[in-house]
Amino acid sequence: MRKKISKLLMKSLNTEPEYKEKSNTEEITLKKQDISSDYEQNLATFKTIFSVPLNTDVKVREFIIRSLNRRAFIFFVSTMVDLEHIKESIMEKLLGNEEPSAKIEDIVSYPMAKTATNIGEITEFISGGVTVLFVEGDSQCYLYETTKTHGRSIEKSDNEVIVKGAKEAFNEKVVDNIALIRKKIKNENLIVESKIITKRSRNDVFLVYEKDLVNDELLQTIKDKLSSLDTDKILDLSILEQYLEERPRSLFPTLLYTERPDRAASFIEEGHIILLMSNSPSCLILPATFWTMFHSPEDHYLRTPYGNFIRILRFLALFVAVFTSPLYIAITNFHVGMIPPDLLMAIAGTRERVPFPSIVEVLMMEIAFELIREAGLRVPSPIGPTIGIVGALILGQAAVQANIISPIVIIVIALSGLSSFIIPDGSLNFAIRITRFLFIFSAGFIGIYGVMALLMAGLFYLTSLKSFGTPYFAPMTPHSFSSKDLIIRHVPMKERFRPGYLKPKDIVKQRKG
Repeated sequence: MRKKISKLLMKSLNTEPEYKEKSNTEEITLKKQDISSDYEQNLATFKTIFSVPLNTDVKVREFIIRSLNRRAFIFFVSTMVDLEHIKESIMEKLLGNEEPSAKIEDIVSYPMAKTATNIGEITEFISGGVTVLFVEGDSQCYLYETTKTHGRSIEKSDNEVIVKGAKEAFNEKVVDNIALIRKKIKNENLIVESKIITKRSRNDVFLVYEKDLVNDELLQTIKDKLSSLDTDKILDLSILEQYLEERPRSLFPTLLYTERPDRAASFIEEGHIILLMSNSPSCLILPATFWTMFHSPEDHYLRTPYGNFIRILRFLALFVAVFTSPLYIAITNFHVGMIPPDLLMAIAGTRERVPFPSIVEVLMMEIAFELIREAGLRVPSPIGPTIGIVGALILGQAAVQANIISPIVIIVIALSGLSSFIIPDGSLNFAIRITRFLFIFSAGFIGIYGVMALLMAGLFYLTSLKSFGTPYFAPMTPHSFSSKDLIIRHVPMKERFRPGYLKPKDIVKQRKG
């Protein structure tokens, strides 16, 4: 009786639901085994695993190697391989061979080949586009890299547009992306390391770094984080980014997402680590700071005075985008004495017939501006810009004529919205746009005091953020050794050091003399 009561108590205390593995346990056990030397057994095993003939794109080709007098079969996924290569480099070589003593490795002189014995490992290779050859009597199979997947060619960057500099962008083929980086960094120390991060989909992540620069502790931290992921599928780097972030619910991003190989290569040369994935036309740069997201790749392509002018303009645009609307609300509602009398009379005259308080006006136009922005992005590209321009003109003019919105609010919102477009990083751009709404509410609550209180709280919060142990505002705070490439950059000859917060093995870029 006591045992029954204790069991009932344990069940009531255990609030977590029990999920049982519904996968085929026999197949899981089978994948841990090695292949057999029995031809029929191997054929039946892989037909069962890949559901042949139910799977129409999985092909099995049986034949006899007459020179060896042995049966064989090849197994591949037809939609992921180069059929011409299979025919010319594998099938014709095996069927046309006339030397009875030759080995398989000598008959098929394929440039990328290796052997395997584990059933689970072989299954992963077949799913990835590798052609597998089984020969009767052999306790191992032969793997041939025949992968051929279709995708976009190398095109211009759509999201990180620059006037001066390289125009190439990553595409969905990870082989092309690695080649673009190797084309820019011709160094034997450049390492491309692969790691499987998901259980069911078997998605690969490629870590790219320079072994003579990268900090070993940072590299191990990233590897441990990737190994700790417990999920069935991560199909894109955008999803992986959310798994890797220390604070995934934070407004401000802590990982840098870029689709430009030149930008990725420049970060690798400083000691960063980048992550690549198949089907992702971009890369993740680890670790990242606020300054890396604030900078644009064009800053270094332009001459120093021009690049610094753009940076100062961008820095001013950041403050305009965040504070223009809140300051208008704060001054018109709480601090009227700060406005010159002539300007105050002009503002009062435009708002004479408007029935709403200024915070309602600003919120209505901010939401309308965000709607127009998103509508312009989502509709087909030929009419997207037209919708944005026509929508803004018609909506603004109609609202002013209907005495719902005052003309000065249109100017404030337009200035604030245009300034937000200058922020180069997409994630940081979203953070600034959302933060603007928080400042609007704080200004409507207690004016400039509310704006300053939220600003101080926000700065405290941002300084607490870290990206794989790197402070968000490094190297400004905490101060660390670097080339001081923050708001103003030096001429290239003066940028002699790599970022000290990365603790690279070689911190000096250029040595004197």
